[in-house]
Amino acid sequence: MDGVEQRDTEATAPSVIDRYYTRWFRADMKGKPCEDHCILQHSNRLCVITLAETHPILQDGRAIKNINYQISNCCSRLNNKVSGKSKRGGQFLTDFAPLCRITCTDETEYTIYSCIRGRLLEVNESILETPTLLLEKPSTEGYIAVILPKFEESKRITENLLSREEFETVVSKRIVAQSQPS
Repeated sequence: MDGVEQRDTEATAPSVIDRYYTRWFRADMKGKPCEDHCILQHSNRLCVITLAETHPILQDGRAIKNINYQISNCCSRLNNKVSGKSKRGGQFLTDFAPLCRITCTDETEYTIYSCIRGRLLEVNESILETPTLLLEKPSTEGYIAVILPKFEESKRITENLLSREEFETVVSKRIVAQSQPS
């Protein structure tokens, strides 16, 4: 009997992401249809940038050829080094700061943006060696970066983001619009 109860509890227990993070979304990033980003906000203000499950990289069965954190000739997100309690030295990012560029095997390129203002704490170097993490586990081991918003702005960062319900409404409208004959 205990085995049955234990399995029921495991089946209904929320994941770590669902338990400790609030999901926020930015749809159609920079006006590009379906290029959706997900921001996982922890109660301690840390924000993890991931791909939303509706992003074309995750939808179309694409394979990743390359992930590049080199944004320009003089700016690489891999050179970001933070130290100390106040995370000194981290690159400051605006809402539309590019984090990385992902190139698929069909040569389509996607730029992933920060979506929020804050200090870049780390980028996920594991996806450079194992790009399939981005496809298989986008919300956990396949995250893009971790950003710490300024304390004063931490409450306001979600103003330009969509909640799960608002995002699902946007996605359902998108699906209806695509199914309409032209």
